[in-house]
Amino acid sequence: MEMMDKMMESMMSGMSKEEKEEMMGKMMEKFFAGMTTEDKQKMMERMMPKMMEGVNMMDMMPKMMMGIMSRGEKTEIPTMPQMMPYCLRMVLPSIPKEKRVDFVLKMVTSLVEQGCAGMSNEEKADFVAKIVEKVKTWNTH
Repeated sequence: MEMMDKMMESMMSGMSKEEKEEMMGKMMEKFFAGMTTEDKQKMMERMMPKMMEGVNMMDMMPKMMMGIMSRGEKTEIPTMPQMMPYCLRMVLPSIPKEKRVDFVLKMVTSLVEQGCAGMSNEEKADFVAKIVEKVKTWNTH
């Protein structure tokens, strides 16, 4: 074990989960302060495969999407619109084909339900019509 690993291990072994989360939050804030949006996106693309190892995306992704979309514009991650499609492109192929349909249906339902929040019936109909049109023309591209 390297010296840095030993230091981190001894430092963190006596900390509670809450203390670790608080420390991580402060460290991340300082770490990201000097980075551009492009830097953050490149880092996410490199980290994502490692972060996703052993994670059941079929359970986590719809919950994450619901949380993100219910916060709307208040989300603190400015790159979320770019990050979510990237995550899905990475994760979906790893989900067994038999389970993928259910997963995609859950995701689409979450997107439509939360995407329609605060819309009039006319706006909702237009929103859904655009989604349906995009899906219908998908195979032709």
